[in-house]
Amino acid sequence: MPHLLKSLIVFLTVQVVAAAVNLILPPDMSKAQKASAVALDRNGMWLRALPVDDGRWRIRADLQRTDKSFVHHLLKVEDERFYLHHGVDPVALVRAFSSNMQAGSVVSGGSTITMQTARLLSPKDRTYLSKLIEVFRAVQLEARYTKREILSIYLTLAPYGGNLEGVRAASLSYFGHEPESLTLGEQALLIALPQAPEARRPDRNPKAALNARNEVLLRLQDKGAVTPAVAQEAMEEPLVTRRAAFPALAWHAAGRLARQVRGLDATVITTIDAPLQARLEALARQTAAAQGLNSSAAIMVVDIKTRAVRASVGSAGLDRAGGWIDMMQRVRSPGSSLKPFIYGIGFEDGVIAPETRLMDVPTRFGDYQPENFDRVFHGDVSAKDALVNSLNVPAVAVLNRIGAEGFSSRLEGAGIHLIRPKAGLKEAGLALALGGAGIKLSDLASLYAALGDNGVVKPLAWTEAEARLHTLQPGSRLMTQDAAQKTLAILRETPAPAGRLPGALMKSANRPAYKTGTSYGYRDALAVGVAGGHAILVWTGRPDGGARADMTGRDAAAPLLFDVVDQLQAPAQLPNVLTPDRPPEALKEMKTVNAGPVILFPPDGATVFVEVRARGARGDFTLKRGLKLSARGKGLQWYVNGEALPKADGAPLWYPAQEGFYDVAVVDGEDRARHVKVRVKAVD
Repeated sequence: MPHLLKSLIVFLTVQVVAAAVNLILPPDMSKAQKASAVALDRNGMWLRALPVDDGRWRIRADLQRTDKSFVHHLLKVEDERFYLHHGVDPVALVRAFSSNMQAGSVVSGGSTITMQTARLLSPKDRTYLSKLIEVFRAVQLEARYTKREILSIYLTLAPYGGNLEGVRAASLSYFGHEPESLTLGEQALLIALPQAPEARRPDRNPKAALNARNEVLLRLQDKGAVTPAVAQEAMEEPLVTRRAAFPALAWHAAGRLARQVRGLDATVITTIDAPLQARLEALARQTAAAQGLNSSAAIMVVDIKTRAVRASVGSAGLDRAGGWIDMMQRVRSPGSSLKPFIYGIGFEDGVIAPETRLMDVPTRFGDYQPENFDRVFHGDVSAKDALVNSLNVPAVAVLNRIGAEGFSSRLEGAGIHLIRPKAGLKEAGLALALGGAGIKLSDLASLYAALGDNGVVKPLAWTEAEARLHTLQPGSRLMTQDAAQKTLAILRETPAPAGRLPGALMKSANRPAYKTGTSYGYRDALAVGVAGGHAILVWTGRPDGGARADMTGRDAAAPLLFDVVDQLQAPAQLPNVLTPDRPPEALKEMKTVNAGPVILFPPDGATVFVEVRARGARGDFTLKRGLKLSARGKGLQWYVNGEALPKADGAPLWYPAQEGFYDVAVVDGEDRARHVKVRVKAVD
């Protein structure tokens, strides 16, 4: 009994000491808590990421979006009993110790994935003491985290050469895509690299990388994870020999949003539509190049219903003057683009109606005497015609009636801030109608979104979470629905730019309701409007505020706005209908060349997904239903990897037993063959 008591005391003492050490010396998780912030578009497409310290790309692994067969093969090679041990695999350690004793040096570590994760968190020299520390840290990690969390940390921190850390960074840089779907050759390379990332870099040491990749494939073959034929086919895959640049769409907006997220789960789902963003960035580059060396361009597209920013082009490119500046977040003169809101509030206040007659004649308002842009006065005009033709004197007259301070307060109350000059407050007040106060361009886009939403202002939504929230918020009313609709109806009558006749899409309600603006000295050329459920803002100019000769909003910005509308709404272009004609007798029927069978399914290079009924221990499986093969020809016989399939009365069925690459062939009665290569992936 005393011996049993002593043993119990010793056991409890060891447990208490271990628990105390575990609390006093916890694993350092600081490295795992810092990852590259990533901005994705609304559908999960990559926009931009920000590097962590020292310019390293460490992108958080996402097991939900990581090829499951890659994870399976990784564990087969690196830690076959990962889900069975508690951080340390005694069998692997004994085997490694025996190998090291025979070699007289450390040639095998016997490290589990958990131990490797511990080493990545706190790197140390490869010694037996370091190995003991890894063992202790691995046990700590297993006590604190689930197996899935440990695997995620490993795949986030694993080095892949140079400044690449984590499987996502490596897959994007080497293969140009996320690790959601990887070929077997790509998987083998990603498994091999972390063990000697610099020595095996495919962009620096392609021969070493190729040998390491093929060695992994042979190990997978030896372990029964893949068949020899599949392994051989993977060895024939071409090896990447250079790194690709990371995506950088919506460079300004995506970077700003990425900087706002923190922690290991540093991903933000933006409202940007990546394909649209890419097309508009190309338009901005073309426009800026055509307008001069120091010119730039910026574009914003806002979904009126949700206020989601679908595209935000901050400049014409980082290689152009001022390209690093996000013009959408800069304060610029709006020129005449605030006039619609002056008229709209005038409609609401009962000061004017669309057909109210206004005098466009030289007029002095105190010390302020505006002139029209073309220095020509038109006499008696309607409010509608004055707005359509952007006449200055009538707009100032309406602003004078509703009050410059009242107009400014209405905008401020809706969250739209005007930046006034430091001097000449009274004169600047009436000059609001002509661009005498600055406004952030994104706020101007927000104003036009309100015009398209019956006069209600809401904040712009830059993330999908904000977009969902904004649909539930009432917003701030800037003007009544009736006033907003009257204003939009007038703006739809604004003439199209020279050479741009409204197409079928731009008739009736789809025709852009837009206004141009030109600031003093031609510094800013603007076109802002509403079309197809979107608010669109286009700016061209010099980012440094320099003057440009004769670059007006109508000439330098409106054509670009119409190009943007085309990108938003243009239907697929259909070819002209061919008029039936009587062909020559010899061409009444096109003769086909009898060149053997044609495979209809599966197509060459396709990935075919199959439904699994049950899985075996070695990665094989039984399917719920076979794949129905199809081809044109007579007397057909099908082969898969050289083995004949049983003939059937109808379409033959193929039941692949494993994932991987297959050679599918069909031979007709005249021994003419067709081959396709396909990849099979299983889904449960």
